[in-house]
Amino acid sequence: MEEIKGQILTGERSLFHGKDLKIVDTIFGDGESPLKESKNIELMGSMFKWKYPLWYSENVKVDNCVWFEMARSGIWYTNNIEVKNSVFEAPKNFRRCSNVKVDNVKFVNAAEMFWSCKDVSIKDVTAKGDYFCMNSEDLTIENLSLVGNYFVDGGKNITVKNSKLLSKDAFWNVENATVTDSVILGEYLGWNSKNLTFINCTIESLQGLCYIDNLVMKNCKLINTTLAFEYCNGIDADISSNITSVLNPSSGTITCDYIDELIIEKDKVDPTKTKIICRKR
Repeated sequence: MEEIKGQILTGERSLFHGKDLKIVDTIFGDGESPLKESKNIELMGSMFKWKYPLWYSENVKVDNCVWFEMARSGIWYTNNIEVKNSVFEAPKNFRRCSNVKVDNVKFVNAAEMFWSCKDVSIKDVTAKGDYFCMNSEDLTIENLSLVGNYFVDGGKNITVKNSKLLSKDAFWNVENATVTDSVILGEYLGWNSKNLTFINCTIESLQGLCYIDNLVMKNCKLINTTLAFEYCNGIDADISSNITSVLNPSSGTITCDYIDELIIEKDKVDPTKTKIICRKR
């Protein structure tokens, strides 16, 4: 493997078609697409300062690197990439990538990050930005701290553990997601989704958990959650707190301490299809 160390590389496609390279303490300055169509690349202690650094690349390992703000749209159409101990100031990274592993990474501007990707592992990550992981499939997420709306919109086959999500409209249009030991704070949680499971979670939401087919909740707290479960089908919810208000659930079972306000409009839903159990009447 050829080693490139301590270099300042500029100009468009400075290492175009690079193969079997170990790149250490190197700065990629002005010049688009420095590592486009590269293969078998190791990057350590290096910096990207301009656009499109890793497009159509294969087999990339990154450790302790930095993407500056103008290194936007930096990693697209790339397969088999591992990034750890790094910082991204640039938005719109990771699009249409597959087999992605990210560990101990900070995304300062995570807008439009991880779009339409497959087989993604995200661990020990902090991020701020909207539309994180939109339309992506086969996601494994652990210890994510996110401030940003529309989390995993349109995603499929998602596992989230030990995370904190400050996110309006999180889990919209999602199919097959399981969330455990997490905190989710934001309005309109989970609309238009199928097969959502929440286990040991704390949730705060205005009009959360509506328009869902097959919703499972185990030992969850609903804090200040209002107008919940509207037109939700196949509910199996065990809530370890009270619920501020429930509106027109379509079918299933809701178990909780008590409900402050229960709104059932018989011209809109059949009340016999939903069983409600309050432990503290």
